[in-house]
Parts: sequence; structure tokens; C-alpha cells
Amino acid sequence: MFYRMMREGKVFTTSLPNQQASSDIICGILDRGQDILYVGFSSGLSGTYEATVNLLDNMRSEYPERKIYTCDTRGASLGQGLLVLYAADMREAGKSIEDTHAWLEEHRFHLAHWFTVDDLMYLYRGGRVSRTSATAANILSIKPVLHMDNPGHLIPREKVRSRKRSIKALFNHMVESYDPSYGPQHIAISHGDCLEDALELKAMIEAEPSFDIRDFTINYVDPVIGSHSGPGTLALFFLGTSRG
Repeated sequence: MFYRMMREGKVFTTSLPNQQASSDIICGILDRGQDILYVGFSSGLSGTYEATVNLLDNMRSEYPERKIYTCDTRGASLGQGLLVLYAADMREAGKSIEDTHAWLEEHRFHLAHWFTVDDLMYLYRGGRVSRTSATAANILSIKPVLHMDNPGHLIPREKVRSRKRSIKALFNHMVESYDPSYGPQHIAISHGDCLEDALELKAMIEAEPSFDIRDFTINYVDPVIGSHSGPGTLALFFLGTSRG
């Protein structure tokens, strides 16, 4: 429904979370005697992380007995989600909140984000690229391949002339930077209502013998990110030697 509305011309906007609602959720967790490890959306793309950290800083004096840690993932979508998944794995394995936080801080810049979009005009509307770049790409049927850099910004890396080639480019970047030292990996693919493309990319990865895959997560790009990237977005997330 969301992506159909976008294709029909509906324009969506995003905003910071309601601070009172965030405060209520945080207080509820702390009041139950639980500690907090906040794994946040990239500060390079949104003020959400800073706003939430400010709330948590205020809570430290009110709940001195509780442990409160924060991690700016400098990531988004299922890239951020994979770090949450690895943190959950560590908790289930009995790791402390301190050890889990330290692991996230050390390895967050190895969580590679590679993605392509079908129409750059959505990124233009969100202020991510210029109108000239978006218009030229659409006229020439250019499909950009982008990634997330360490400061957490979206960076164009290459341009290809067809959808098939853009999907293959995502796979090629995984071949180039996949890090086998992590052992079996969770691999995540998110899509803007283009499941067939996501499954095509998954099949490429499964056929590559050098990858040690624990499992796949395939899901929609959420509406917050999708409102900026648009229908046809395809993104790949994995642990690499670097982000790219």
C-alpha cells in the first residue's frame, strides 16, 4: 500500500520522534529495573540519535543504579537492524551489556550498506542528491549504486545502465569486501516493493562458494527510509573488511 501510494504520486515527509513518547518508553524500561543499550539510527542522516541521547543523558541522574549505553550505528534500515540482531545474539550467549556495547562500537564500521534505487527523484526530494543528477539519471536510464560511509552519509559510488547490472553491482561489492573472519554471517536484503529483485540477489549470494552464510533476512524498506529512497530500492547488508 505504501509504495503503491508513492508510485501514484503521494509525497511523504518524516520528522523526529515525539520526545514525550520516547521519554515514556525509556522511563517504562528503567522503572522495570532493566538496563538500556540504545542502538540508534545514523546521526549523519537524522537528528533522532542526538535527541534520544539527550533524553538518556537526563535519565542517568534520575536512575543512577541503571546502566545506560548508546551506539550511533551510522547505519540505517536493515544495516542498523543487523547490528541489533548481533547484539541480541550476544545477549542470548550470556555476554554483558558492556561487552555487547564494546563490540558494536568496534564493528559498526564493518557493517556494509550497499544499495541501488530505481528513481533518483525520491532522493532529490529528500535533499540527498541534486535535481540535475536525478533528472540526468532518469533520462539516461542510469541506476546509481550507493553506500553508507563511516560518518553515516549516503555516498554515490558508481553508475550502471540497467537494473540487472545494478543488482549485480551489489553482489560484486560483497565479493570484494566480504570478511570471512566473522564466521557464519546474517545477511540482510531490504527492498522497496521489488521482492523478485531481492530474491535474485539472494540467489547470487547463495551460489557464491566463498561466502559462509548463517541465514538471510529479507524485508521491506521501512516507510521512514522508503519515503526518501522510493519504490524499487534494493539494499544489501553484511559484515565486511570495511564499509566499502
